[in-house]
Amino acid sequence: MTHPTHDSAPLVGGHPVLDFANTVAWRTDPERRVARVEGAEAWIRWAGRVGLFTAQEAAALLPLASGNPRSGGPGQSQRTEGTDGYEWSGAPRLTHEVAALETLRSALWEVLDAWADDSPLPAGPWDVLRRSIVTARQEATPQPALPLRWQVRPARFADLTHALALQADELLASPLVQRVRRCEGPGCGWFFLDRSRSGTRRWCSSSDCGNRERARRHYHRSRP
Repeated sequence: MTHPTHDSAPLVGGHPVLDFANTVAWRTDPERRVARVEGAEAWIRWAGRVGLFTAQEAAALLPLASGNPRSGGPGQSQRTEGTDGYEWSGAPRLTHEVAALETLRSALWEVLDAWADDSPLPAGPWDVLRRSIVTARQEATPQPALPLRWQVRPARFADLTHALALQADELLASPLVQRVRRCEGPGCGWFFLDRSRSGTRRWCSSSDCGNRERARRHYHRSRP
């Protein structure tokens, strides 16, 4: 059995917001950096995979993203899927909405990086995140159950951004934020919830970045 790599790894964040941040592999290494989800259709499929939308909700949104409700028609985008069912690519649609989604992701990176580095939250990205949360609350409705939760029912592609902003609001306001970690692997930059009993997890995946670090140490120990 081969170990997963950053190009085909399963979800490792443990929370939709962290998995959203992790949709770029090797985030902090410009030479290896690669987007793992691109285009509106790809994002909708991703949202279904991480549980932001149900399978039925995602399926209902796909025709809106493709601009072509009939499968196989002219301009139909192609789906490519990695061995773990995670990577997709699609024709560029809804450019403005996709850009808004990526702006939210960039803001999250900087806010979470500051948290991981025990640094002050950066004003610009924090304002982007704050405004996204405020807008999402305006688009959401509270569910008739306790504890109270606000939820967006997807009718447009833009609702994915709202759903993620609400999830970010919940995560950053909950005790779980104390368990948010950033992988120590050089160039990785992925975030995850450390649910280990000791609270000392260091890697996005022991079989990925953890293995690389062990191999690096072994190499340096064995050098004459």
